[in-house]
Amino acid sequence: MLQRLVLRDFVIVESLEIDFGRGFSVLTGETGAGKSILIDALQLVLGGRGDAGLVREGCARAEISAEFDHLPPSLVQHLEEAGFDPAEPLLLRRSVDAQGKSRAWIAGSPATLTQLKELGEDLVDIHGQHAWQSLTRPAAVRALLDAFAGIDNTGLTQAWSAWKDAQTQLDNARARATSLEQERERLAWQISELDKLAPVEHAWETLNADHQRLAHAQSILDGVHQALNVLSEAESDNASRWVEQALHALSPLVTHEPQLAEAVTVLQEAQAQLADVVRTLHSVQRHTDLDPEHLGELDARMATWMSLARRYRRQPQDLPATLIAWRTELTTLDAATDVDALVAATQHAEAAFRQAAEHVSKARQEHAPRLAQSVTQIMQSLGMAGGRFEIALEPLPEPQSHGLENVEFQVAGHAGTTPRAINKVASGGELSRIALALAVTTRQDRWVDTLIFDEVDAGIGGTVAETVGRLMQRLGQTHQVLAITHLAQVAACAHQHLIVSKNSAGGRPRSQISTADPQARVEELSRMLGGHPHSEVGLAHARAMLATLTPYAPQALE
Repeated sequence: MLQRLVLRDFVIVESLEIDFGRGFSVLTGETGAGKSILIDALQLVLGGRGDAGLVREGCARAEISAEFDHLPPSLVQHLEEAGFDPAEPLLLRRSVDAQGKSRAWIAGSPATLTQLKELGEDLVDIHGQHAWQSLTRPAAVRALLDAFAGIDNTGLTQAWSAWKDAQTQLDNARARATSLEQERERLAWQISELDKLAPVEHAWETLNADHQRLAHAQSILDGVHQALNVLSEAESDNASRWVEQALHALSPLVTHEPQLAEAVTVLQEAQAQLADVVRTLHSVQRHTDLDPEHLGELDARMATWMSLARRYRRQPQDLPATLIAWRTELTTLDAATDVDALVAATQHAEAAFRQAAEHVSKARQEHAPRLAQSVTQIMQSLGMAGGRFEIALEPLPEPQSHGLENVEFQVAGHAGTTPRAINKVASGGELSRIALALAVTTRQDRWVDTLIFDEVDAGIGGTVAETVGRLMQRLGQTHQVLAITHLAQVAACAHQHLIVSKNSAGGRPRSQISTADPQARVEELSRMLGGHPHSEVGLAHARAMLATLTPYAPQALE
C-alpha cells in the first residue's frame, strides 16, 4: 500500500509531502491545477521515463520518494533475492537532474530503472483513460482470465519448455546425424587406444617409481652392501662395535660421575638407531633384484604412456582423467545420435504439455462465462444498458507456450448488436468503464494492492457517475484506490479527499495538495457541482450527497 509520496522541485511543485490513507481516496481541483503531476511523479518513482523537463525551473534536480507498507510475502521474497532490504516501510527514490541524468534507489541501495520498474509493477496499477488499452493485448487479457480462474501456469510453462528442448535436440540430431556419427567413431577409437593402456589414477607415478628402482638396482645393492660393512659386518672395525665399546667403557662410571649419564643415554639411542638402519638395509637387500626382463617391460609401458600423452597433447599423469571424460562424452553422443529415443522423448514431452494445456483450457472454458456475466451485469449501470461482455476462446492452429487458445475480450455496446473485439467497438470512455467493471469483478484476484484511476470517469455523469463512485468504493474495501476525478458523485464516495490548488510564488506557478477537512470537502464538492464553492444551493447539495454516498471507514486494510 502507498503510504507516503514526497516531491521536491518537480515540475511546478516546490515541496510536497502527502500521506495516503486506506480505502478509496480522490484527488480533485481546478483544471490545470496539477492533478496529473501526482500521477506523473508516481510513475517516475516506479521506473517511468524521466527527462530534464521534469525539474522545476531554476532548480538543480527533482526528487521523488514513495513509501509502501503491507508488502505481500512474494514481494518480500523478490526483494531479498535481488539483494534489497525488505523492511517496511519500503522506500523507493528517484532523482532527475537538470541535464536529464537519472538515479534510482530501492530501500536505500542503488538500483537500475529496470529493477525499479519490475518492482513498481507489483506495487501499483495505474490506469488512465487510455491506459486500459492493455485490455486489447492478448497476454494481458489471458493473464486476467487466468487470475480470475485461479490458474497456475507454472506447470504449463515448464512442460512447454521441456517439449521445445526435446524437439530441439531431435532436430539437431537429425541435422547433424553424419557429423555426430563421425565424432562418435573418433571418440570411440580414442577410448579404445587408452583402454589398451588401462590408465588409473596415480598409475603413472607408481610406474615411474618402479622403473627408477629397477634401473638403479645394481647401484642400490652396492651401496647397501658397503653401508652394512661399515655399520655392522666388518670383522673388527664397524660402527656398531665402536658404540658398543664406548658403552662398555662408560656405563660403570656413571655412579661416580653423574654427568656421564647423558652421554650413555645418547650412545644407547645411537645403538638402537644403528640396529634399525641395519634391519632396513637387510630388507632392501633381500627385495632388490636385478631383473632386466621386467625392466624392459617397464621401459615399453612408459614409452606407450609417453606416446599417447604426446598424441593427445596431455601430460602423462592426466591420461586417466582424460579417459573418464571421453567415456562421459561418448555416452552423451550416444544419446544425441539415438534418434529413436529422441523421437520417443519428444512425443512424451508433447503429450505432457498437451495434458497440461487441456487442463488450463478446461479451467478457462469454465470460468470465462462467469467473468463475462459479472462484467455484463455491472455494465448495465455504467451507461451501457443492453450491452454485453463476452470472452472468446479461439483455438490456435498450433499450440503456444500459453496453451491451445487465444483469449479475446469482446463487447456489444447496445442491445441487438453482435459482440466484437473490444478495441474495435469500445470508445476510450467505454473501455475505461468496462475495465473498471473488470477490476471490481476480479478484485480478489489482483495481487497489486494499490490501484490508481486517472480520469477514467471522463464523459459520464448523473447516475452513471454515482455508480462509478460506488464501484471504486467497493474496490476500496479490499484495495487502496486513488482516483483523479472531476465528478462530485465520484468524489463523494471516497474515504479520503485530497484537493489540488495552484498559486503563484515569486512570479512562478506552484502546485499544492492538501487533505480536505469536512468543511473544505463540502466547499470543494459545491465547486465541482456548480462552479462556486460558497453557493448555498451547491453547499446544500454537497452536504446531501456526502450524507448519502460517503462510506464508512474501510476495514479490509486495517
